[in-house]
Amino acid sequence: MTAAPVLDRRDAVDMAAAAIMVGLTFSWGLNYVAAKVSYAGYDPVFVSVARSLIGGACVFAWCQLRGIRLFEADGTLTAGIVVGVLFGVEFLCLYIGLEYTTVARNTLLVNTMPFWVLIGGHFLLGERINARKLGGLVLAFCGLAAVFSDGIVAGGDATLTGDLLSLGSGILWAATSIVIKRSKLVETRAEKLLLYQLAGAAIVGALVTPFAGPPIRAVAALPTLALLFQSFYIVAFTYVLWFWLLTRYPAASLSSFAFLSPVFGVLCGAVLLGEPPTVRIILALGLIAAGLIIVNRPARRQPAP
Repeated sequence: MTAAPVLDRRDAVDMAAAAIMVGLTFSWGLNYVAAKVSYAGYDPVFVSVARSLIGGACVFAWCQLRGIRLFEADGTLTAGIVVGVLFGVEFLCLYIGLEYTTVARNTLLVNTMPFWVLIGGHFLLGERINARKLGGLVLAFCGLAAVFSDGIVAGGDATLTGDLLSLGSGILWAATSIVIKRSKLVETRAEKLLLYQLAGAAIVGALVTPFAGPPIRAVAALPTLALLFQSFYIVAFTYVLWFWLLTRYPAASLSSFAFLSPVFGVLCGAVLLGEPPTVRIILALGLIAAGLIIVNRPARRQPAP
């Protein structure tokens, strides 16, 4: 009998889950600031590798504690390797891009992921784009135009490089999601899926490390704390908490909170790093957040005849 899990399942997001989601999206927005701060002491590639190794070790320990089987033959190895490589390259683009652009632009460009999933799903998954989602997509691309126009006004090839890498990270994130949806990974446990991705990030990062700068730039407390925050709190705690929510609440309802992550990212960058958002960035934030709300809004149920 498996009555207990069924009883624990909720049909809608309650106040407790909503409060947790606000906390999670704030944490994920704050993660961009933590990454930027850690660069004062460590190379971005090293940060990606260390974060993945430390966080992965914590998730593995969690699985051992809960008795979650990770090494059963379930036909996911090939897809897991593909997802791991995509995730690894995605995080390299995110972390290296963040060094060359602002937290605000980075978080906005990375969080365009749902729109690339929407486009990819239309052609590869048979998930047709309706008029409502098309409207959200148009708003998102207007937001993209605003972000890149802000970068052009700011000037500098480095900023453009950072913006393009950040955008590439969002596209690779979407590609990872599509591969998961098209493979047996969609049926595997979320913890195992996360470990595939963290292992991929660690291996890809380790292969790139010889071509990157010195791993340690300066020994200092704040960058080290920022790195540990990303590893233990973001990867090992918030991701596991997110998986726990997914087992108890509808995924579509939880996804409606997605617009908060770029909002918190922009705000944290402004407050903690002194990166005041420009008019174009505020416009882009509004357009992308509105697009996310429209795309993730559940379709209205038709009344019974």
